[in-house]
Amino acid sequence: MVKRLFVILLVTSVGGGVAWFAGGGSVAFGGVSVLVWCALWSFGLNWLMSIPAIIWKTETFYDLVGSVTYISTFVMALWMVSVRAPLGAVSWLVAVFVWMWALRLGSFLAIRIHRSGRDDRFIDIKRSASRFLIAWTLQGLWVFLTSLAALIVITSTQANREIGWSVWFGGVMWVIGFLIEIVADAQKSAFNAKPENRGKWVDVGLWRFSQHPNYFGEIVLWLGVFVMGFEVYVGWQWLACLSPLFVILLLTKVSGIPLLDKRAKEKFGADSAYLAYKQRTNVLIPGPLRK
Repeated sequence: MVKRLFVILLVTSVGGGVAWFAGGGSVAFGGVSVLVWCALWSFGLNWLMSIPAIIWKTETFYDLVGSVTYISTFVMALWMVSVRAPLGAVSWLVAVFVWMWALRLGSFLAIRIHRSGRDDRFIDIKRSASRFLIAWTLQGLWVFLTSLAALIVITSTQANREIGWSVWFGGVMWVIGFLIEIVADAQKSAFNAKPENRGKWVDVGLWRFSQHPNYFGEIVLWLGVFVMGFEVYVGWQWLACLSPLFVILLLTKVSGIPLLDKRAKEKFGADSAYLAYKQRTNVLIPGPLRK
């Protein structure tokens, strides 16, 4: 129990520390950096929603709360900044990008868990109040760190009100990544919906050229958001790089690819055709098949 409380404290401290340093160049609201307010909201909302989740031992609205946290955090940031300074086109563009991504991902995950009735990630975790609280705390950190670059662009006192080269370049990256993610998820859903594909792994469309094309799209779009702020960042605001780095680490080393590969190995590990697919197909970046 003590160790788990320490983990919660550590995770919260990481988010708070990043907000404090990166928020040094942010607009202040009530004498506090708007970026710090965003971190407090991200953790606070997830802690609040963890109460009914822990009581009922349910994960059914976990992902939905994640999406709501993204959307509401940016609503709050835009409002707080607008009280002190006029909002520019870049701020709105970045916010809309994040809102679109959060709405799509949230609805996609909500539909998936509604169909399955459970989320396998939480089968054991939700039985322990302290472990479940860690999961909700980590979601607060996930929202804040993933959206850090976008929040810095919106809250910075040096915010570029004009759409410059970095906004165009990063925006194109975001659109490409977003489309890749949408197409990959749609192809996987269509594949799994066919009865004849039950018990098979998806290897059509983008999945023929990458084992995890949806994760590749996810990484590209958050790299795009980071690039959009190149003309804004000064000093500690370059901690915005933690946004894409955190996404890359999470998807390639923690809960993304490693977890899915483990499940696939348990399910298809003895299938020679699956092993051949793994051998010839790039893990992340879509590309030519290996011989």
